[in-house]
Amino acid sequence: MSTSHPSLARAPAADDSTVQHGQTIKSVYVYEAPVRVWHWINALAITVLAITGYFIGVPLPTQPGEASANYLMGYIRFAHFAAGYLLAVGIAGRAYWALVGNHHARELFWVPVFQKAYWAELFAMLKWYAFISARPGRYVGHNPLARLAMFSGFLMITLFMIVTGFALYGEGAQMGSWQERLFGWVIPLFGQSQDVHTWHRMGLWAMVLFVILHVYAAIREDIMGRQSIVSTMISGYRTFKD
Repeated sequence: MSTSHPSLARAPAADDSTVQHGQTIKSVYVYEAPVRVWHWINALAITVLAITGYFIGVPLPTQPGEASANYLMGYIRFAHFAAGYLLAVGIAGRAYWALVGNHHARELFWVPVFQKAYWAELFAMLKWYAFISARPGRYVGHNPLARLAMFSGFLMITLFMIVTGFALYGEGAQMGSWQERLFGWVIPLFGQSQDVHTWHRMGLWAMVLFVILHVYAAIREDIMGRQSIVSTMISGYRTFKD
């Protein structure tokens, strides 16, 4: 079942329609409260993970004074581990809401790759982002390109980071811990611990690149696409300007 709507005329019934300065503005409820709360908590967790993860890989210079009086790297590691748990629990909760929430909540977890119309709409959006098309298609949920990016970019990278992160955490938690029992197989799969560290760090830069593109695309659509993107993840309503 496709949840995309290539034009406003084919969108679900609008909750509100007003006229401002000669423009018709239509509003459609898209993202429920749990999705919006998860989005911003997830953004905070990823920010903390990126910053602390960088310093774990490139530790700060030696601090002056007694070692017992300097626990800065310990606090950085603690923040990294806490944010990692928050990220993992958040993804689990988001998966649950995909089952009980509205159909827009499920867009993150699957892409209609076997539908010919989906690929046609995706290439149309590519033309829009390449400044070839004059106007984009209008979609109540994620547009086809964003949907593919969220699934293959955000979701897959996040799951990779969770699995490799808990595998590395299991080393410190020692044999027999639940982290080691569930994710200990990852280290021999990659070869050795250092290989997992390297791939985990590469995943960090992949996530940073995704976040940059995600923020750019959201702001660009707000300005050029004549539809709300950023504010939609705050209010839950997507507005379209005619």
